[in-house]
Amino acid sequence: MTADKLCAVGAVNKAAVGALDVITGAALFAPTGGESAVAAAAGELTGVAAPMGSGTGEVCSIFPRPESSGPAAEIRIVWRLSSTPPKEDTARKFTRLPMSEKAGAAHDSAFVTFPCSPKDKPLASPDRVSVWAQSWALPTEAEGDVRPLKNAYATLAHSFALAMAKQLDCDNNAGLKPKPSLIPAS
Repeated sequence: MTADKLCAVGAVNKAAVGALDVITGAALFAPTGGESAVAAAAGELTGVAAPMGSGTGEVCSIFPRPESSGPAAEIRIVWRLSSTPPKEDTARKFTRLPMSEKAGAAHDSAFVTFPCSPKDKPLASPDRVSVWAQSWALPTEAEGDVRPLKNAYATLAHSFALAMAKQLDCDNNAGLKPKPSLIPAS
């Protein structure tokens, strides 16, 4: 299947299609098995506790066709939920990016953390949802200029974070803009 049909309709936007090409070198992927992956993940996330509480889960796994030439053989999109704001420290391998509450990108993964207060029932203290795009087959160190990989992982994480924010009906899409901000935060 093509990248725009992976995991859920609308989960992989146009920019993320290009990002998957950078990460995997593939135009075709193994079927992910679900047009409702984002909806199922959002349902699982909201079922964790009320208010949401904390937990983790998987949105979907992406497998490029075997003939692809990119460095990643599998990408997992996962969510993490916390009722507390993220700590300011970011692991050294991540470049901080100005997206929503906190975001970071590395050569093999990226995350976007956003507060979610549903439109129909605002919470006094919104829960924080982190969406991660992670490679499960890259070496620990990448060689050469890793900016294209960092930008690609950040773009992919942003695409899924925006899809999750919309599915969860977060107020103002949790402050996520239609396009990712890839210029490092100062």
